[in-house]
Amino acid sequence: MKSAAVFNGPYVRRVIDDELDVLLTQLPAVLLDGPKGVGKTATALERAATVRRLDSAPAREVLDADPFVVGGDAPPVLIDEWQRVPGVWDAVRRLVDEGAGAGQFLLTGSAPLQGTHSGAGRIAALRMRPLCLLERAPHGGEISLRSLLAGERPKISVACRYTLTDYVEEIVAGGFPGMRDLSGKAAQVQLGSYLDRIVDHDLPEAGYGVRRPATVMAWMRAYAAASATTASWEKIRDAATSRTVNKPAKTTTSAYTELLTALRILDPLEAWLPTHNHLTRLTSAPKHHMADPALAVRLLRLSGADLLSGVTSPLIVDGALLGALFESLVTLSVRTFAQAADAATYHLRTESGRHEVDCIVERDGAVVALEVKLSASVGGSDVRHLNWMETQIGTDLVERVVVITGGDAYRRKDGVAVIPLGLLGP
Repeated sequence: MKSAAVFNGPYVRRVIDDELDVLLTQLPAVLLDGPKGVGKTATALERAATVRRLDSAPAREVLDADPFVVGGDAPPVLIDEWQRVPGVWDAVRRLVDEGAGAGQFLLTGSAPLQGTHSGAGRIAALRMRPLCLLERAPHGGEISLRSLLAGERPKISVACRYTLTDYVEEIVAGGFPGMRDLSGKAAQVQLGSYLDRIVDHDLPEAGYGVRRPATVMAWMRAYAAASATTASWEKIRDAATSRTVNKPAKTTTSAYTELLTALRILDPLEAWLPTHNHLTRLTSAPKHHMADPALAVRLLRLSGADLLSGVTSPLIVDGALLGALFESLVTLSVRTFAQAADAATYHLRTESGRHEVDCIVERDGAVVALEVKLSASVGGSDVRHLNWMETQIGTDLVERVVVITGGDAYRRKDGVAVIPLGLLGP
């Protein structure tokens, strides 16, 4: 198995660090927005001259009394868990309006909830996700998504060290830096505690009173079982309440969705709805993903052996659950690399379900389409959606890719690039 980076020692540089290095030379305030435990604070501490940790009661007391005191701190000023003192958000916004210099404020926490000024134009939000596959190990990433977007058709005759078992281990282990040194039962207990805290603490802190924690957990479990699908909210609700006569109202499950998305625990992939080409009759439903596929594995109480045995989900029509969770891992990595390349990531599905593409990466009209296959090889049927898409948007499609679990990257005679996930990088 690959040697993994050690995250309980010196700081390990992330893909997002390059973005921060650029933004903080010009922007006065940047928010690192993401779920708890993804390393926001560790990344911010690498740059901070002053640190205000608002998980500390004395620190909160000071800023409750006068949030504008941060304007006198030596920059860069890290305001960690800013949402614990909401007034500090407006204070930073005002200080930016009054001429705060580049790189003065770095905030960590969740994006503002309803009722808080968005900060648009003053505080730039930068999404931070769990460790992508490349960030978990000191090798791989030879094939750049940025070069694919540029239409450079890079050399891809490269061998990959990852095996299917390695990918399964990563799906189970997850990409939360603080848990990377855990294994076996300890890792699963920690993931379970993470999920419990979301229901017992984070949702109430966000303003949602959880009367029945088991109901929320059952809904999250059903969402996990729908990973990498566009299953309707009704189907997810029914799966969560299969033994219940009185189903919860749509407004109730909508609240779960909105708040868990705001807390970045759910990370749905929006549908691609282009307006400049001939693609029509596309579905607008998002594809369901959790922040990290390891959360889905824990919610479903599965092991790596279970995944390798081909366990299925009633909410996944075609294929084993492992295929869906591998797609979630690929999507996590693709989103990380696409953000670094100033590109957006979507999925595509026609209303009939006749055609679908797992990931669409778009920048300035250039499109890279990626299909995900839980396979070491690729046949003609695996590229038919990619080839169909080329007939629809022509030269806007600069690269067609199938992401696989197999060992070698190569280009097919029809021009489709076949790339193991372990070789994909920013």
